[in-house]
Amino acid sequence: MKKLATATTMIFMASLTFISCTKEGPAGIPGKDGEDGINGQDGTAGCIECHDNSQALFAKTIQWEKSIHATGGNFERNTGDCATCHTSQGFLGYHVTGTYDPSAPGAAISNPNPPNCYTCHKVHDSYTPADWELTKTGQVAMYNTTQTPDFGAGSQCASCHQGRPVNPFPTVGGGDITITNTRYGVHHGPQANVVKGTGLFEPGTGYNNHPHANIENTCVTCHMAEAFGTQAGGHTMYLGYDYYGSTVLNTAGCVGCHPNVEEYVVKTEELQAEVELMLLDLKAMLDEIGAMNPGSDNSVAGTYSPEVAGAVLNYKALTEDRSLGVHNPSYVKRVLQNTMEAIQQ
Repeated sequence: MKKLATATTMIFMASLTFISCTKEGPAGIPGKDGEDGINGQDGTAGCIECHDNSQALFAKTIQWEKSIHATGGNFERNTGDCATCHTSQGFLGYHVTGTYDPSAPGAAISNPNPPNCYTCHKVHDSYTPADWELTKTGQVAMYNTTQTPDFGAGSQCASCHQGRPVNPFPTVGGGDITITNTRYGVHHGPQANVVKGTGLFEPGTGYNNHPHANIENTCVTCHMAEAFGTQAGGHTMYLGYDYYGSTVLNTAGCVGCHPNVEEYVVKTEELQAEVELMLLDLKAMLDEIGAMNPGSDNSVAGTYSPEVAGAVLNYKALTEDRSLGVHNPSYVKRVLQNTMEAIQQ
């Protein structure tokens, strides 16, 4: 009985302690009635302005994935001048914001990206359709010339797709040119020079631009016309595609000016065949002079007249243009005719 009484006493004391610990305190200050807040914007409302259900964004993405920008841009070339066009960050830093100095010691781009959506468009600046605005517009400062043409929407393209600086650049009637390496010329992308007819060596007279030089938005109008799947047009930027084993011209960007498109295609093929023969003739002449290596497009080190050095430059530029005259037919044919005449004198 004594043990039972002791246990009962302990339980009673514990109960008092518990009651003491949970005892309510004094009442607080009366609260105010709450008010309904303003509903916030749906978190996806801004996104769906661009990421909608039309699947247009997906189409552009898969087109870009097949483009040379995505697959062959050599974006690993992330130092100095190379980085300004081979990398997305270098393009924006040099051509758009001016924050990248390719001449600075050790200038390089970390974690380089190939040209992509962020290169050409102001992606996620405003989270509205304004994000599709181009990062580069207006006049383009061309190398090897004082001209600054405006390519419209194509200025984005022309900023990089133009010949690199040539030093020394030959002058008609000027002094001899010493070529010191095998890569004398305007590098690999002189399309903007050919389209606008500027920045090449121009002996003789009679130069004039074809109407292609005045196409609104230039490069974009033709190369980014209605896509044929992921083979041509749109963000692939290719002009030809394979159709049952044959290469077919994507004429979606041509019909606005050339309603009889079949006739236009025939004339295009004839022009390209003519220009190709002219380039072969010029190359044979340069090989015979010894300014270029037979079997390659490499220049041969040496000292040459400005006409011969200019011929090497023109041959490489018009070969690297890759349109075989289509970008500017009358100008290209005149350049080749005058160049060959100049080195025969």
